[in-house]
Amino acid sequence: MLKILRAWTAPVIALLAVVLLSTLAHAEQPIRLWHAYRGAEQQALEQIVAGFDGRVELLAVPYDAFASKLESTVPLGKGPHVYIDAHERLGDYAERGIVAGVPFELEPGAYASKTVAAVTINGQLLAVPLSQKCLALYINTDLVGTAPTTLEEIAALAPALPAGSFALAYEARGAYAHAAVLAAFGGALLDVETNDFGFEGPAAARSLEFVASLISTGVVPEDADGALVTNLFAAGQAATAISGPWLAADLGDAVPYRVTLLPTIAAGEQGAGERMRPLLTVEAVMLSPKGAADPDALRLVQHLSSAASAQVRAEVARSVSARADLPTSEDPVLAAFAAQAKLAEPTPSTAAMRAVWEPANRAIRKYLRGDVSADAALAEARRRFDDVRRPPPPPADPAPLLIALGLLSLVGAGLLVHRARTRDGWAALQRSLPAYRYVAFGVIAVGILVILPIVFGAGAALFAGKPHDMYFVGLANFREILTARGGPLLSTGSFYVVLAVTVLWTIVNVGFHLGIGVALGLVLSRPVMRLRGLYRVLLIVPWAVPSYVTALAWRGMFHRQFGAVTGLIHAINDLLGTSIEPIAWFARFSTAFAANVATNVWLGFPFMMVVTLGALAAVPKDVLEAAEVDGASRWQRLSRVTLPIIAPSMVPAVTLGAIWTFNMFNVVFLVSGGDPDGTTDILVSEAYRWAFTREAQYGYAAAYAVLIFLLLLATSRVTDRLMNRGRPQ
Repeated sequence: MLKILRAWTAPVIALLAVVLLSTLAHAEQPIRLWHAYRGAEQQALEQIVAGFDGRVELLAVPYDAFASKLESTVPLGKGPHVYIDAHERLGDYAERGIVAGVPFELEPGAYASKTVAAVTINGQLLAVPLSQKCLALYINTDLVGTAPTTLEEIAALAPALPAGSFALAYEARGAYAHAAVLAAFGGALLDVETNDFGFEGPAAARSLEFVASLISTGVVPEDADGALVTNLFAAGQAATAISGPWLAADLGDAVPYRVTLLPTIAAGEQGAGERMRPLLTVEAVMLSPKGAADPDALRLVQHLSSAASAQVRAEVARSVSARADLPTSEDPVLAAFAAQAKLAEPTPSTAAMRAVWEPANRAIRKYLRGDVSADAALAEARRRFDDVRRPPPPPADPAPLLIALGLLSLVGAGLLVHRARTRDGWAALQRSLPAYRYVAFGVIAVGILVILPIVFGAGAALFAGKPHDMYFVGLANFREILTARGGPLLSTGSFYVVLAVTVLWTIVNVGFHLGIGVALGLVLSRPVMRLRGLYRVLLIVPWAVPSYVTALAWRGMFHRQFGAVTGLIHAINDLLGTSIEPIAWFARFSTAFAANVATNVWLGFPFMMVVTLGALAAVPKDVLEAAEVDGASRWQRLSRVTLPIIAPSMVPAVTLGAIWTFNMFNVVFLVSGGDPDGTTDILVSEAYRWAFTREAQYGYAAAYAVLIFLLLLATSRVTDRLMNRGRPQ
């Protein structure tokens, strides 16, 4: 008996130690809190979390990637327990099951009713509101005395302002800012009662015409983004600006200003002088399903939404609280935004609202460029909205596909067995076993990192529906793509038009890359050239800088009013007395395409230059000397000796460059953004839009990816065969 006890003592103690350690480890696991805050807002959150009596792990996630990271982690039981996000994503989160209902009741009367309604869907409270954000009017008190009450009064300030200044700066070409103007004309981006597209009809057309008049008369700058609005107002070149509380954080003490309510528009709805009403964003704290079951996570939510925490956010981050039980702030900026929030309209949180942004943005830009009438632009936006919202293909029977895969597997297995059973085949396999052991790790790594993602991507192309509820549709996605979704085959955005643009994009870019790279390589390879090393380093810099940084810099240079190219045009006009007009680079396909090409050529030629330098180093000098002795001119030595020798080395570089250019997403997305009207989009950017801006149609985007893969595979194989034709095997 004693021996038995001794034998079992050690295992029991070990088991108890494991249980105890696992229990302690579980008890010490922190509550994970995700957010997208930066600057003062992040400082306020860190200060609030520091006062919580528990372990909290904070993670700042970029706003653009926030939703996709939640979608990929929460369904697997990973990701955060608690996260802070904008309320308009709640509808999508609820559909995907990545947000849980709040399991406790809010304090009666503690929150503004508008904010509670914004985070309530189908009668269920899905988040606890923290703060409110909306647009308001900034006034430069050095340029404006009495605060204007109407937008027409603001426009009247323009003639008295210094040269190069604007009466009003705001993002006129964006649907988010335009929503405030649209509301003054009695319209809305989305009809909340029917959950249908609302940006159409006389009110929408009149709002567009009004904004176009402001731009044409120089009241509002053309093509202004958030950075330009900030720069203009901070530099004293804008008398007023329409922006959110983030502008106050960027201004500091740059200019004296005050914030007030958005003005009315005398030409608004039926000429009644309706006030501009911006969209309201309610930032709320949300619970994942795992967090809703954790008592510590619930305590953290209550701590984050408490009155004391709201006071910290107001003092540190100057954010407007969603609570109604706090005293009125003495901060004039905060008080102005609080007053504006009471007049704002909460952004709808339905999935249909996410489908509104892209069609609305394109319609606004298309009309303001003067391409079409307002009615035509709005009709096109309606068509695009309906196209995105159309039901996915019906389910298909997977049996034919499974049978085909089974037959192919049997045939493949039969061929392998047949080869293995032959004498030579078995002997060859035995001789290859040592080599297989050497490459096994590489085969496994490539299989996991390359082959499996390709297989899963190809498999996703056979499914449709919401990401959390996808079902098999067979080849329906490919049929939809190849038939242009039932529309004209050569309409804007169809697969064939985008493919033609992609092929043109690839040919033009690779041609410039190769020409400039080879030319520079030939120049830098000359031994008599001084400072060759310095020139090589300088010319490689464009390749070393991250492509997205270069793309954003070049986009700024192509800005029609304030870009470096426009500055160069003005300098030429002053120097030569000419009257060259600045170019609206993104208003036409030709100029937008040229801007994209210029950016990508700057990024791509260093690679070809480096390859050329390496290939030239391998050219035998005695061959060149023999050609010179035979009387060959410099051009003949180049064209008949040097280039034919380096050509085989350049072919792989050209193939790689073509593949990279074919899939060069960063330049197209960041420089032209597909403008005008999506005509400069290439296949990879079009696939991105279907995955991330058009109701997350991952199956459809995966079908695009498969077609891109097949096109590149076929092209590379054909090119390889053509280049190797006639060579000895």
